[in-house]
Amino acid sequence: MMRQWWADARMGFARACVVAGVVMLVPAVWAVAVALWLWWGGSPWTWIAPFAWAAIGTFALSRPVCRMTRSLVEKWTGAVIPPGYRQAAPITQMATGYWWNGFSYERTRRDALMDQRMRLRWRDPAVWRDLRFTMIAPLTAGVAAAVPPAGLVAAVLGFATSSPLVGVLGLVVAVVAAPYAWRPAVPVAVRLLRPTPSMALADRVDELTSQRADATVAQAAEIRRIERDLHDGAQARLVALGLSLATAEKLMQTDPDRARALLRDARAGAATSLNELRELVRGINPPVLTERGLVDAVRAFALDSPLETTVSADGRLRLEPPIESAVYFGVAELMTNAVKHAHATRARISIAGDETGVVVEVEDDGRGGAGVRAGGGLDGLRRRLAVFDGTLEVTSPEGGPTRVRMVVPCESL
Repeated sequence: MMRQWWADARMGFARACVVAGVVMLVPAVWAVAVALWLWWGGSPWTWIAPFAWAAIGTFALSRPVCRMTRSLVEKWTGAVIPPGYRQAAPITQMATGYWWNGFSYERTRRDALMDQRMRLRWRDPAVWRDLRFTMIAPLTAGVAAAVPPAGLVAAVLGFATSSPLVGVLGLVVAVVAAPYAWRPAVPVAVRLLRPTPSMALADRVDELTSQRADATVAQAAEIRRIERDLHDGAQARLVALGLSLATAEKLMQTDPDRARALLRDARAGAATSLNELRELVRGINPPVLTERGLVDAVRAFALDSPLETTVSADGRLRLEPPIESAVYFGVAELMTNAVKHAHATRARISIAGDETGVVVEVEDDGRGGAGVRAGGGLDGLRRRLAVFDGTLEVTSPEGGPTRVRMVVPCESL
C-alpha cells in the first residue's frame, strides 16, 4: 500500500511539473517582459517594445501550448479533446491563371498560401479559444500544479537556511499534494479546449458542403460515363442495325441471299447491343441488388470474382437503397483492387449490422501497401461513404494482408 502511494506521489510530482511548465510558458514570457521593462528603468515609454514582443510570443505560443495540453490529457487519461481547428481548403489554379485559396484570388501559389494562412489564423474561432485557455489555465491548473514543486523548493531552502520547520512543512506539502496537483488540468482542458457548439456546427456545415460537392462531382462523372458508354456502344450498334435493316429491305427482291446475311448480322448486332445494355444497367444498379438486397448481391459478385472469396453476413440485413448501392460498389472496388493491384488469391468479406449501422470488412492476402491517397480510388470511396456519414479505415502493411473496414450509420436495420 505504501509502495503504491509512493509510486503515485512520484508520478504525480512529475506530471505536476510538466503541467506547470506547459501552462506557465505564456506567464513566463510576460514575466520576462516586465523584468526587461524594469531593467530599462520602468519609464512610461520603455514598456512598448517588451510588451509588444510578449504579445507576439503569446500569440505564437498559444497553439503549441494547447496542443501539448491535449496530448498530455489524452496520454494520461485517455480523454480525446478534438482540436476543432479549421482546415485549409485546397489551393486551385483557375483557367485564368490565378490561384483560388478559398478566400481570394492570387497571382501565385505562394501568395495564395500566405493569404490563406493569415486569414485562417485570424478568422478561426479556435485561435481565440486557445488564447482564452492560455490566460485562464495558469490561474487554475497552473497554480494547482505549481504546489508540489513550490513545496520542494521551500523544503530545500528551509533545510539550506537552517529552518527545519519550513523544510519539513514544504516537504509534506510537496509529497501530499503531488498525486493530485496535476488533476485539475484535465477538467480545465476539457472545458476550455473542446470545440464550442458554434464551432462544431460550422465544421459540420463545411463538411456537408464538401460532401455535397463530392456527390455532385461523382454524379456528373457517372452521367458522363453512362452517356459515353451509350454513345460508343449500344447507340452505335443500334444505328448500324437500322442501316442493315434498311439495306436488307431494299435487297429483299433483288438479292435475297445478301439480304438474309444482313439480317443475320443485324440479329447478332441486336443480341450484342442487348448484352451491352444489360452490362450498363448492371453497372448502374445490379438487378440482384434491387431484388434481393446487399448480402445476396455481394455473394453473387463473389461468385464471379477470380478470387477464392468467403462471404459471412446476416441474410436478413436490408438497408436503404442508396446506402446499399454505396456499400456494394465499395466492396466491388475493393475486390477489383485486390485482383488488379494487390495480386491476391483469397479474400474474405464480412457484413454485419448493429443498432448504429452496417459494418463491412474486406480482407485479402495480397502484397499490401494500400493507402488513402488524394485523388486515388480509396479516397474516392472514402468521400462516397462520407456522404452518408460513413468512415473508411485501411490497414495494409507491406507484404499484406490488406484489411479495409467500412462503417455506415443507418437506422433502418
